[in-house]
Amino acid sequence: MALIVQKYGGSSVADTDSIKRVARRIIETKNAGHDVAVVVSAMGDTTDDLIDQALSIDSNPPSREMDMLMTAGERISMSLLAMAIHAAGSHAYSFTGSQAGFMTDAQFGAAHIKAVKPDRVQRALDKGSVAIVAGFQGVNEGGDATTLGRGGSDTSAVALAVALGADICEIYTDVDGIFTADPRIVPTARRIPVIDYDSITEMASCGSKVLALRCVEYAQRFMMPLHVRSSFSHRPGTLVVPDGVDPPHASQHRLTTTHHRIRRTNERE
Repeated sequence: MALIVQKYGGSSVADTDSIKRVARRIIETKNAGHDVAVVVSAMGDTTDDLIDQALSIDSNPPSREMDMLMTAGERISMSLLAMAIHAAGSHAYSFTGSQAGFMTDAQFGAAHIKAVKPDRVQRALDKGSVAIVAGFQGVNEGGDATTLGRGGSDTSAVALAVALGADICEIYTDVDGIFTADPRIVPTARRIPVIDYDSITEMASCGSKVLALRCVEYAQRFMMPLHVRSSFSHRPGTLVVPDGVDPPHASQHRLTTTHHRIRRTNERE
């Protein structure tokens, strides 16, 4: 049995039918004997719609209030997904970023994660439930809601996976993995079955939109294996692992590396 963190982007939860499909996929993973924590983005174009509404009221809205508004989209999708899982005969708890223990700095609109203390998420998993977390958001020391900026849900998923000690973090999107080019534009683009952190970091820094750069950097720092897949198919996708590590051994390599990093930190203290 593995502990798996799954992240579903806006296109994967764009409407209620999509949310029901995602719920079935999560339950399939759970029924296979795994513990599952899920991070979700806002539905479809919800974030853009919220920005448009804000700007129609105030052309220069306060950044604190924008972050309060922006966190609403993920809260909607997390709640609906929990309901869909319940309706399908399983059980789930939903958590906002702050409830899930995401502590950030006070940089509204582009906050950085300072710590993740997922106590409530872990308790839900211990009960045998699916834990669903709103991505893209956290809370600062003053208790204000903060957002992590574009691509923040990917970073939320990796950070949660690291904090929980997950075996792998699965990033679900609308393409079947990482390709040599955008397959929606270049029909002859080839899927890359396995790629290392340095290569995907270079791709992300050059503008590739499959994974956010901060997400990849976080994964590399803690050696968290990533699996980029489509939520619309069961094709194998792309594994992102340390250079020179065979995919089946990626999780054990991460655990060993993290153990040594923690031990060195404790020795310095």
